[in-house]
Amino acid sequence: MTKDLFTFNGEQLIKNNAPLADRLRPQTLDEFVGQDHILAQGRLLRRSIVADKVGNLLLHGPPGVGKTTLARIIASNTLSHFSVVNAALAGIKDLRSEIESAIDRLNKYGKRTILFIDEVHRFNTAQQDALLPWVENGTVTLIGATTENPYFEVNKALVSRSRLFRLKSLNSKALHQLLQRALNDKERGYGLKKINLVSEAEDHLVDVCNGDARVLLNALELAVESTVANQDSSISIDLQIAEDSIQKRAVLYDKKGDAHFDTISAFIKSLRGSDPDAALFWLARMLEAGENPRFIFRRMLIAAGEDIGLADPNAIVIVESCAAAFDRIGLPEGIYPLAQATLYLASTEKSNSVKAIFKAVQKVKDSQKQNVPPHLKDTNRDKEAFGDGIGYRYPHSFSKNWVPQQYLPDSLLNETFWEPTEHGWEGQRRSLLNERRSEQLASIVELEQQNPLTITSKEVSDDLEKWLSRQALQEGKRLENLMNQLWKGINWKKNHRVLVLTPSSLLWSLKPLREVSEGGVILAVSDDIHPRLLAELEFLDPLERPLLIDSKVESIKKLQDNLKFEVIGGRIPWKIFSKTNFSEMWPIITEKCTLNAELSLIISTPCSGPALSIKESLNVSSNNEKTDFSLLGDLILKEDRWLNKQDQKDKFIRQLEKLGWNISSEEWTEVVHQKVDRSVIERWLHEGSEYRQIILKSYKEETLAPLKELFKKLEGVTIKQKLIHTKLLAKFNN
Repeated sequence: MTKDLFTFNGEQLIKNNAPLADRLRPQTLDEFVGQDHILAQGRLLRRSIVADKVGNLLLHGPPGVGKTTLARIIASNTLSHFSVVNAALAGIKDLRSEIESAIDRLNKYGKRTILFIDEVHRFNTAQQDALLPWVENGTVTLIGATTENPYFEVNKALVSRSRLFRLKSLNSKALHQLLQRALNDKERGYGLKKINLVSEAEDHLVDVCNGDARVLLNALELAVESTVANQDSSISIDLQIAEDSIQKRAVLYDKKGDAHFDTISAFIKSLRGSDPDAALFWLARMLEAGENPRFIFRRMLIAAGEDIGLADPNAIVIVESCAAAFDRIGLPEGIYPLAQATLYLASTEKSNSVKAIFKAVQKVKDSQKQNVPPHLKDTNRDKEAFGDGIGYRYPHSFSKNWVPQQYLPDSLLNETFWEPTEHGWEGQRRSLLNERRSEQLASIVELEQQNPLTITSKEVSDDLEKWLSRQALQEGKRLENLMNQLWKGINWKKNHRVLVLTPSSLLWSLKPLREVSEGGVILAVSDDIHPRLLAELEFLDPLERPLLIDSKVESIKKLQDNLKFEVIGGRIPWKIFSKTNFSEMWPIITEKCTLNAELSLIISTPCSGPALSIKESLNVSSNNEKTDFSLLGDLILKEDRWLNKQDQKDKFIRQLEKLGWNISSEEWTEVVHQKVDRSVIERWLHEGSEYRQIILKSYKEETLAPLKELFKKLEGVTIKQKLIHTKLLAKFNN
């Protein structure tokens, strides 16, 4: 359409009188401030914009971080027709008109259409559904902008067909840059005026704008335009003027929006993390935003059960009492019981062991109908006919009011739901519980020996494995220390991409998940570990969950070509290390690394097997002279050949060096103590165990019986097993 003189003058007038925030909008990617995690050189979104290959996008983040500005930059860089729709103002009719125009352009001129929808979350379900077919068949390329979480507020089908990019609140460095640009730009800013913005005023504006560029520039504009110039025509903006211009800290809070859920989430996580200062801050933020105190108390009651639980059973009582006090006195004085409950929860011992109920519920759902064991049944009705209740041991008739006996159904023998922590009230009872569980297991094993047909060998093995898993929980502290050692020395950055190799549990990924942004961690796991990790991930926020792939070379090859890792790490147990073809895997992994990528691996190798441990623990000369211990000597040699993989380790290091990794290494020895009982022996020698297979390569099946009897002489003895940990810390310099 041809513009006349009046139209042109009108547009110029609007442009000249536009707010400072609008005049200073970046025109190019180089002018764009912040969001380096998605727009830095080499990042996917930047490359897509420059190449004019932008697909369906959903840009989400708080106000004033550049979503609309980024859309305008895309518009200026594309050869496609760029249409803009505001979801708050447009209806179905407007949307259909845009679609019809897009079809017409495509048919007549072969020109694509990019449809930018601001505040896309404001489209109702019918509007989003009407848009979906045209996005799906490529008639329009959708770019949506929203301040809300698209997973909750946008049609799932639209989300699944779009790339999501999260824009973050601007940091202080970016905000200071914006202020200086506004003061120095002679065409769009105040570069033609003499403005003296004192450092305290600048810092205050940056501090209270909450990462919102629009709030920052609006405050600066108000300060400049409302301040009388000095005699030399200069304008001085001091701290007082800055405070008047921005009023007070703008609380970004909408009880129905993301900020509401983000703030209560920060509050609960601060309680969980035992940070009373942070908890008080988020409490104050909620109260300033007008949050209903009863909602806060409800969430604290949940936290008292979920995050504190039996570490401090009084926590839920304290919160309930404070809530009752608040109901009696109300605000403003009610702030005292609110703060009291907050500080108590943040300062007390923590435990989430009550989540054991969910394991029990799942077991009920997964299991067939479970019969009550006969000795636990009601004796008042069918005792005479069916023997109900016979065999029940009344705990109060025994010492300490406890006696080992079966309480779970037969098919759930030794199933463990509750794992108490070492903290507070429940920590005081942890050792007693483990002792009682051990006694219960021993009593059940005795029953099995008396009547071996009651339970099949397979079920026995499963039960024993469950017991071993329970015992393994005592190793948690040791493994946590090893995890900290693994990631020690890594220079973390929020934009890092991390590949964690062969994690046996989520433990080995906790550090990277804390240090890098959401979606920055990928776990390469073995097939047998995969289901366990999936279950652990259910406890994480969906946005925080890492991506799981199997550890096969083909899966690593299939990762996006543009995906590069800044950190590679993992603890590789000897069993995995001895069976992995690293010569094939590591060239592929290295190709996926950035220059100066960091590598941290811990290879754990046992120094001895069961035979050597027995030799070191048994006083052979003083034992039964009729027992033949000659089997041990030959078996120790075979264990040594089985376990000694130093050549393989050296070969692996040489390969890494050839690939361009600059490696430093350290070794240390760890002594692990293990009490031998029947479950341990069963684990060594059960069908399918690797140790049993090693034995049968050199010995006949008949050898297993005397070997098992020999091992039984160790029952009740704590043996020592030495592990050699080799840590490889490297940087990719090729």
